[in-house]
Amino acid sequence: MRLACLTRRAIVPLLHSPRKAPYIIRALPARPYATLQENTKAPPQPQPVRLRAYQEECIQSVLSSVQNGHKRLGISLATGSGKTVVFTQLIDRIGPVNPNAKKTLILAHRRELVEQAARHCSNAYPDKTVDIEMGKMHASGLADITVASIQSIDSGDRISKFDPSQFKLVLVDEAHHIVAPGYLRTLEYFGLDQKRDRSPILVGVSATFSRFDGLRLGRAIDEIVYHKDYVDMIGDKWLSDVIFTTVESTADIRRVRSAANGDFQPGELSRAVNTEQVNEVTVRSWLAKAQGRKSTLVFCVDIAHITGLTQAFRDHGIDARFITGDTPKVERSERLDAFKRGEFPVLVNCGVFTEGTDIPNIDCVVLARPTRSRNLLVQMIGRGMRLYPGKTNCHIIDMVSSLETGIVTAPTLFGLDPSEIVEDATMNDIRKLKDLKTTEDQEPKESEGSTAQPTSKGAIKGQITFTEYDTVFDLISDTSGESHIHAISRYSWVQVDKSKYILCGPGGNYIRLQAEKDEENEGNDVKFAAWEIRALPQGTASKSPFAAPRQLLKATTFADAVHGSDKYASEKYPVAFITRRAKWRNNPATAGQLKFLNKLRGLQDQLTEADVTMGKAADMITKLKHGARGRFTALDADRRRKQRQAAEQEARRLKEVVSVGSLAA
Repeated sequence: MRLACLTRRAIVPLLHSPRKAPYIIRALPARPYATLQENTKAPPQPQPVRLRAYQEECIQSVLSSVQNGHKRLGISLATGSGKTVVFTQLIDRIGPVNPNAKKTLILAHRRELVEQAARHCSNAYPDKTVDIEMGKMHASGLADITVASIQSIDSGDRISKFDPSQFKLVLVDEAHHIVAPGYLRTLEYFGLDQKRDRSPILVGVSATFSRFDGLRLGRAIDEIVYHKDYVDMIGDKWLSDVIFTTVESTADIRRVRSAANGDFQPGELSRAVNTEQVNEVTVRSWLAKAQGRKSTLVFCVDIAHITGLTQAFRDHGIDARFITGDTPKVERSERLDAFKRGEFPVLVNCGVFTEGTDIPNIDCVVLARPTRSRNLLVQMIGRGMRLYPGKTNCHIIDMVSSLETGIVTAPTLFGLDPSEIVEDATMNDIRKLKDLKTTEDQEPKESEGSTAQPTSKGAIKGQITFTEYDTVFDLISDTSGESHIHAISRYSWVQVDKSKYILCGPGGNYIRLQAEKDEENEGNDVKFAAWEIRALPQGTASKSPFAAPRQLLKATTFADAVHGSDKYASEKYPVAFITRRAKWRNNPATAGQLKFLNKLRGLQDQLTEADVTMGKAADMITKLKHGARGRFTALDADRRRKQRQAAEQEARRLKEVVSVGSLAA
């Protein structure tokens, strides 16, 4: 027989292959299409399926909606809930829309999903023909069940062999992709671009039924008929329990631009997180928290990040291996099987295993790539939530960075602020923290922060400070910034910027203490410096009223810089002028001070002698003279930027919330 005639193929389970590949392609000499049936043996007896209570509840929700005349339905089920089991069960439960419409089409966008669906259908319905339309495998168009990759069925005229009037049911796996152009063209061919009486029933299934890029799922699905979240699944013991740890990495992603889908641009993100320092922090975090774990799956940004992080693991003596989208299929299958058998502890990938891969032995997931997409976060975490013998929980290690950029973290899945840092916290621990914050009714207003107390099983750590100033006067009235330096010094230092302090002397002279810029510190340990700025006598021929600053000292610590500056000030300035305990500071503010400050406040709420002391007024005027207006402008601009970001994040979050009901087109 010539090779050209071997056009019929079958995918059959390969139980004892030395190459460990899950399937082989067997050429058969008859019909020119790919089928999943095995001709050489009697059809296997169908294995009875025992549906879980929620699976049956889900199926009944679909049947009820169909009975009420609905056509385009969505099912939202968490990863590991048995989505494939549910929609294969629908094949026999949904009746034909006309006497000739008895066929079913299953659509998916990845090879693994196509093969998985075909295997389930072959096992569940051994008396039905199951065809595959994918790559070089061509379906006949006549089989009872056709499983197709969307890329193949939408290619050329391959879809023309299918008669839409003969199909009763179209099932879409990972249906959050359903509004992609290829899906929409295929649905239109089957009359599902809108609700039609004689069109098939459409059921889309997904664990993350929303679109981060803003495309409306309502273009393809009219309503979500059932939703069961992963939180509910864990609570009901259908999924593995999880432990969360968030680690603040040193990656700076504030300048990483957004991609078209709203998430980070991969190339720029990779350059930000794929550094020797960040990779070292990631590996050391795993060594500290999860070294005893048997099967860790690591998510990276791209191949360059995979290469760098894999090498970092190996440099620490850890047998880490990787799989990418470019890994040859046979090698990929062998490596994945070895990982499932526990032959090595760490598997690194970049997006290969976010969807449709069943690796139930995973007991640790390292999120080495930041994301703004809740869907992607859920997909990555979901890889470790499947039950497995001997597995008590899965440890999620979330490497977070630049929280102000709008990333989502593990705590955000529970409704917490992304900047909450959690350490070995179970779901119950995080729930308790959320309940505590709800009870306290905390507002993101000016405060010195709050630190959560550890719970019995885990710890929530981190001190988050929110400081907002409605007016310049609020800024200059705030003395909270001086608490640190006042604990070190007895003099009346005033904080005028984040890391800049002023100590005023007589005659307009003053000392400025501040942290040095990083570029000035290269090659040495100097971190702080102090200068004296002396006022020039009136009538001096100079454009500036001050002489050039004279550096007094350099120091490696803030305390040393303060003590050195204090020693100099005590020798040059009258102590009564610079000490915080001077009696004059408690006197009422002078008329000149009040006039100066009231110009800033405007006509309303004028300050009087009863409102502010002379010392307090002096400090406020110092802040104004040394840049409070500019600082307020910058802070106000930053606040408006964060408000815009918060509004955008909230809009994205609302798009990613799944609930039962109708979808907007």
